Amino acid sequence: MSLWRLAVLLLLAALAPWQPAAAHESRPAYLELKETAPGRYELLWRTPVLAGMRLPVALKLPQDLRNVEEPRVQELADSLLERRVIDAGAQGLAGRRIDFPGLQFTITDVLVRVQRLDGSSSTEIVRPGRAWFEIAPPRGAWATAGVFFAQGIGHILLGFDHLLFVLGLLALVRSRWMLVKTITAFTVAHSLTLTLATLGLVDVPVPPLEAAIALSILFLGPEIVRAGRGGTSFTIRHPWVVAFAFGLLHGFGFAGGLAQIGLPRGEIALALLMFNAGVEVGQLAFVALALSAARALEALRVRWPASLALLPAYVVGSLGAFWTIQRIVLMAGGR
Repeated sequence: MSLWRLAVLLLLAALAPWQPAAAHESRPAYLELKETAPGRYELLWRTPVLAGMRLPVALKLPQDLRNVEEPRVQELADSLLERRVIDAGAQGLAGRRIDFPGLQFTITDVLVRVQRLDGSSSTEIVRPGRAWFEIAPPRGAWATAGVFFAQGIGHILLGFDHLLFVLGLLALVRSRWMLVKTITAFTVAHSLTLTLATLGLVDVPVPPLEAAIALSILFLGPEIVRAGRGGTSFTIRHPWVVAFAFGLLHGFGFAGGLAQIGLPRGEIALALLMFNAGVEVGQLAFVALALSAARALEALRVRWPASLALLPAYVVGSLGAFWTIQRIVLMAGGR
């Protein structure tokens, strides 16, 4: 068990930085262009806000476009929304280039959706390495599916709080069968609330949710210490129950990430399915990495000081406490 716990510690060091609110700093920006008349578009531009600071990404349209309606900016708790109506002339936007200055200095993406007058649509991801795109003809449902699948993988692998919770579960579980039950329970739970929240059937305020997710991580810290010292509790005996309960919270967190992206009209079911599939693939890949690291350390047969055995538990608990306090402060309006 000590080698397994050290493997967890090594992964924690790589995946859990101490930056404030680092768990969601990778939320994508979003641009929607909806053609309402030949060459005329309703534009929606959304940029995430993290700890009161706007993502430093700008929107640069072709110079010859004309504003039919001047920009209207709306401030939300987690983003800024800009709406306007533009006229691209008779040729429309096909083949035109749109730039995102500043994107190259971030770790996030821009999701772009174009809806045309004929009912067709296309979805693109603009990444920091190529901070611009040209509007092209639609590529169909499979392209949309690929975009949301990739976004689901990216959301879980860059969601350090979700990964830290999964690591805490791995450190707590002692048998392979119980591990299967625990991961399955977590998957079922967050898939359920992700679906309910995305479809608008349940609405949970973001700030309390973020604090509750951090509290779930803090909760696991003492339980891992208790298990390492040979103790027992309901959580240690039935970790799958706790995984299911807290998985419901984490599912709302995933729904928040999907809401930041936005769902394409007419393809809601496909986008939701593929985003959730991406989350699951990313989660399983992470679990496989952790198990592989543990097995590699066991194969090396290295003896580690007994004092290190519980260090991962304290790291999990400390990070959970840090994020809990930080998010409560943010929720109360502090900085």
